[in-house]
Amino acid sequence: MPHDGVPFTEESMARFALLDRLRHPVWVFDIEARRVYWANPPALQVWEAASLDELCSRDMGQDMSDSVARRLQQYQSDFISHDMMFSETWTLYPNGHPRSLKVMFSGIRHQGRMLMLCEALGELQADPDTLRSAEALLHSPVFITLYQADGKALYRNPSAREQVLDPAECWQTRFVDPADLAALQQQLQAHGKGRLVARVLTRQGERWHEVSARHCRDAASGQPAVLVSEMDVSELKEAEARASYLAMHDILTGLPNRNFVQQHYPALLQQARAQNLEVALLCIDLDRFKNINDSLGHGFGDLLLVQMSERLKQLLAHGQQLARQGGDEFLLLLCAPQVKELAASLAAAIVESLGRPLWLHGQEVQLTASVGISLCADGAEDVQSHMRHADLAMYSAKEAGRNGVQFYDESMDARARSRLALEYEIRRGLENGEFEAFYQPRVDCFSGRIVGAEALARWRHPERGLLFPDSFIPASEESGLIRELDRQILAQVASQLANWQQQGRNLQVSVNLSASQFADPELPATLQQILQQSGCPAASIELEITESLLLAHDPHTMKTLAALQAMGFAIAIDDFGTGYSNLAYLQNYPLNTLKIDRSFISGLPQSSAIPELITSLCRILKLAMVAEGVETHAQLDWLREQGCQQYQGYLCSRPLSLRHFNELLEHGEEPPRSAV
Repeated sequence: MPHDGVPFTEESMARFALLDRLRHPVWVFDIEARRVYWANPPALQVWEAASLDELCSRDMGQDMSDSVARRLQQYQSDFISHDMMFSETWTLYPNGHPRSLKVMFSGIRHQGRMLMLCEALGELQADPDTLRSAEALLHSPVFITLYQADGKALYRNPSAREQVLDPAECWQTRFVDPADLAALQQQLQAHGKGRLVARVLTRQGERWHEVSARHCRDAASGQPAVLVSEMDVSELKEAEARASYLAMHDILTGLPNRNFVQQHYPALLQQARAQNLEVALLCIDLDRFKNINDSLGHGFGDLLLVQMSERLKQLLAHGQQLARQGGDEFLLLLCAPQVKELAASLAAAIVESLGRPLWLHGQEVQLTASVGISLCADGAEDVQSHMRHADLAMYSAKEAGRNGVQFYDESMDARARSRLALEYEIRRGLENGEFEAFYQPRVDCFSGRIVGAEALARWRHPERGLLFPDSFIPASEESGLIRELDRQILAQVASQLANWQQQGRNLQVSVNLSASQFADPELPATLQQILQQSGCPAASIELEITESLLLAHDPHTMKTLAALQAMGFAIAIDDFGTGYSNLAYLQNYPLNTLKIDRSFISGLPQSSAIPELITSLCRILKLAMVAEGVETHAQLDWLREQGCQQYQGYLCSRPLSLRHFNELLEHGEEPPRSAV
């Protein structure tokens, strides 16, 4: 009776009765059930079984290794598909005792199932090392195959057999790329051995294998053979490919990055020259993108960069190579017979496309772009020169008002040197204390009394005299020196406010915070240090922020404003009405003052709709009002009627040096407008 309780048929009884008369051990193994199905008496002795029923009841899968289980499944598949036979050395463990046998395996069909007929040809008496090496070969994850000289397989260990599609395949047919096969054969011919990493065909499809091969002889026949061992390194190759991709591509946009440009653009240039094509390199930069990061946050800025890169991709034709240089700057390489005309038309399309407004997270945003173009005719022989020329042309487009296109010319080099020299001079000026605070009086609209001032930076250049902000603020922002400039002006104001308090003058001075300084996480600590060193109370300083900084309504903005208010500073929105603030958010911010921009004051009293709206909003939110740019008594009268508390402008005075401002405080007289 077999182990599953199914009685033998007459045919099977006759077959097994015949096998039962054999003197060498024979048994039938049910691979799916992982049990012995039948065994003759010599096999019972091999398995140390008291009876057939006792042997058939054993669960052979209980301590079966994964490699043995996979090997048996492969046997079954080969029995079914190819009616194959195998002769291998196996070590059995009946009752835990090792027995090494030479076993012949073949398939036997029984009641619609494929079972495995096992014939023990003899017990091996080899030394322990030989037995261990045979066992290791059986369980090794390395794919080991012995081939005849003509490429037919003589032996495959279980791991190798699992990999091949057809057990009769030759080793030469495994390679996907014939060049890999040729390279390995060349190594074998020259050195008797070879090694490479190649794509091979397997049961799982194309995989990357590290293949090692060497000439040898078949131990059974003595004929020339080739021993091939393989390891699957697909995961390593995929990791290398991923690392290479990340090294050459921008993660955010998926575009090639600066490394790609430096390593691959030179070859593209050489290829274009070989084809007698002209080359143009476009440098594309988003205008004032830093304001987006400062006001709406870097997460919002990243989303915007993705949208802009998608717009750029949609404009490209085949062969046009776009890359993200870094930040908000992109590079575009063009090759064409008449590239100047193509570059000009494509640059215009880029400016138009990037300038269209879009909606992100319920916020309408509109940016512009500046494009600089470098041509072969500019004398640039390499990628670095092209990049420098295109970059200079892009900065020239920004200086021309942004949202435009400029081709490189030699005069731009001089301007670049001038810009670099200016940055150096600003740095030196900060070190030498050449920047000073000027004060524009803030006047009570009703009493006419000076109640404070706005501090504005001026540069007393040792050679060029007094310089106004337009000549140094843009360069300070681009170079990152604006934070130190802001700090020095704040320190001067705090020190002077402390002096005025000692003189019995209680004034409040407003100081502008740049977007860069406001984004600095060290801002509260810096301000606290200034207060401690000067002895100035925080309430005497009003910090002005631009309306655009409130656009983000993000945790950093709220946290910073709350920290500044907790320190005692007053907070004002500068140039209110020129930005895009959601008015509903204003009530959530810790604000004290709205400063009405001069562009709305200049039309008073005739054009009053927007100023009326702003003054009404201030009354509703209980915010103080300061009007900027007041120049006429008619404007002042209108502001008084609306309840505006303070104003500043030429009606009282332009910004004054500390000496002239002190004179104004002493005498209460308006100085000449030309005074500095």
